[in-house]
Amino acid sequence: MQAYLDFEKPIADLESKIEELKHLSSEGEVNIADEVGRLQEKVHRLLTQTYAKLTPWQKAQVARHQSRPHAMAYINTLIDDFTPLAGDRAFADDNAIVGGLGRFRGRSVVVIGNEKGDTTETRIRHNFGMAKPEGYRKAQRLMQLADRFKLPLITLVDTPGAYPGVDAEARGQAEAIARSIETCISVRAPFVSIVIGEGGSGGAIALAVADKVFMLEHAIYSVISPEGCASILWRDPDKAADAAEALRLTSQDLLKLGVIDQVVSEPLGGAHREPLNAITRTGDAIEKALDDLAKVPGAELRSRRRQKFLDMGSKGL
Repeated sequence: MQAYLDFEKPIADLESKIEELKHLSSEGEVNIADEVGRLQEKVHRLLTQTYAKLTPWQKAQVARHQSRPHAMAYINTLIDDFTPLAGDRAFADDNAIVGGLGRFRGRSVVVIGNEKGDTTETRIRHNFGMAKPEGYRKAQRLMQLADRFKLPLITLVDTPGAYPGVDAEARGQAEAIARSIETCISVRAPFVSIVIGEGGSGGAIALAVADKVFMLEHAIYSVISPEGCASILWRDPDKAADAAEALRLTSQDLLKLGVIDQVVSEPLGGAHREPLNAITRTGDAIEKALDDLAKVPGAELRSRRRQKFLDMGSKGL
């Protein structure tokens, strides 16, 4: 069953009516094809109007939608012969970050992603996509593997942020994130990162210091969650909508600021309505980026990447 967000109530009402009419028609009671067609056109218009003027807070809700495709959906669809690699070779395996080797449209790649999980059981197993130090150290190991074998690197970012627990801090969370960012900058492999849902704080940046950084149309990317920002600035999490506005966390804002390189359009109504369509569009964007990056020597890629992020700092972003 389709899960609807608060601002989608008029759409939910119309689609519920369409389902009722289809049920009546299947029982042979009445032919309602014309009425269903009229209602579907109305739904399409309403979706178009609604999603053309989403507020930043509404975009945050879309980015977090429970049916939005997560990293493993992208990997299972886009990556052939995927071989997952586990562990950081020091402490443990962190299921919040998944990664391994595979083939993307004919080329061997290393792919890494934050995985949130789709059910209560898998969400708990993947810790809702919030990685601990061992997760970032696993990511570093995979990045270094890509660098060693000159394999293109793809990262799929979707996390509220790094895990804030005491155990993670005790094992060096900040150091692990910093080392991960350092590794992102140092690899000579072509590197593409896509924010597919939430890009939260350093937990996202640790995987996203790439040659090309993309965002899906309704994804968000910010230094802190709107709720966290509201709690700090106003001591009131109910002001999350105001915080979302101030954070400039939408893909459109970040493209204007030069933080990202491209916005990947989503199907009408968000990626959760047509996951395969959204994943295919993302794959097309990745393929074009890797084709372009393949023409550049590794040492030059590394130099350009480093300068790209230094320039962001010099502009005061």
